[in-house]
Amino acid sequence: MAGDLLQRRAHWWPSFSELFEDFPADLRMGEHLIRVEESEEDGAYVVKAELPGIDPDKDVEITFEGGVLTVHAERSEEKKEKQRSEFRYGSFTRSIRLPEGVKEQEITASYDNGVLTVKAPIGEVEKPTRRIEISRGT
Repeated sequence: MAGDLLQRRAHWWPSFSELFEDFPADLRMGEHLIRVEESEEDGAYVVKAELPGIDPDKDVEITFEGGVLTVHAERSEEKKEKQRSEFRYGSFTRSIRLPEGVKEQEITASYDNGVLTVKAPIGEVEKPTRRIEISRGT
């Protein structure tokens, strides 16, 4: 009975991250400027990142180290007089921990219409079992 109450009560309160999800991304603590969507499709973990106006050949670097995918992009400001600009310039970085079993050598990336798509195939994760011997006291 008390367990049921605790389970139901958990649904009354939003999680900490849900408290801030209506704030603009650049005002949220710990939030990065690159917006992403993450999903699992056809045995691969897929990360889509919004990077409009970026040349992926020279302005984007993608790395994978220690189970973490990092996307780094640069957008340089054009040197011309503007009345107003709301564009963001400079460096943008987003790091995402990928699930266990990602086949590192098979990760691919593509860029189309301002969206960078990274596909990381996922293999079976082997969880070795070790038998632990029991010693007897003397």
